[in-house]
Amino acid sequence: MIVDLHNHTPLCKHAKGDPEEYIKSAITIGTKYFGFSDHAPMEFDREWRMSFDDMSQYELSIKNLREIYKNEIEILLAYEVDFIDGLVDKRVLEAKVDYLIGSVHFLDGWGFDNPEFIDEYKNRDIDTIYQDYFYEIKKLATSGYFQIVGHLDLIKVMNYRSKKDIKKIALPAIKAIKKSKMVVEISSAGLRKPVKEIYPSPDLMELLCEYDIPITFSSDAHHPKQVGFKSYDLEEYAKSFGYSECAIFRDKQIHMIKF
Repeated sequence: MIVDLHNHTPLCKHAKGDPEEYIKSAITIGTKYFGFSDHAPMEFDREWRMSFDDMSQYELSIKNLREIYKNEIEILLAYEVDFIDGLVDKRVLEAKVDYLIGSVHFLDGWGFDNPEFIDEYKNRDIDTIYQDYFYEIKKLATSGYFQIVGHLDLIKVMNYRSKKDIKKIALPAIKAIKKSKMVVEISSAGLRKPVKEIYPSPDLMELLCEYDIPITFSSDAHHPKQVGFKSYDLEEYAKSFGYSECAIFRDKQIHMIKF
């Protein structure tokens, strides 16, 4: 795919491969705009993210790669930030990066996308889980901190599905995303997970179209071999809903790219 804005590095402690290997993979498959958006540090769940001391190393290494490969690919610098009230650090929000991806991975401290904690789904009402998740997405959007919403319906990752209409559950969040002028990523990562489905689902894609919300693309790679995963499928999926442009960001300013 021409654009791939959500990718990681080993600094997050759960990705593998040198960042340069990611770039070489992206160039090989024809990617023109490649973003590193590793997990930003915060004072929570430190074993799954870089430390604050790593930020300067991370930013410098990506900028160096940008210079080395400037004639072959445009490399963008970003962070993926867990949206948790009271824990979003200004050192990340004020970082001189191209964009910030806001994501929800936790509900009241429960890492719902971690297979280690999958049994918790059996202890909670599934409709309440979905409602709580999209309430957090709404708060993420209204915060004004981020340019991109990461994997909009990550809550489906373990293939536990709400019994209620997902459009009704997600609509307040979608309206908040629209009002905040945010972009939603279309991600192939779900195809590697138990749900075996692209993020967002077709129902949510219909809402994005209805509210004229821009999109971008991501493979959410944690290994060089995952770069551009199912890229053709992602672009065809977006086209099936009428999209022909996707977003990139430079210095947090949006630019639309034909695909």
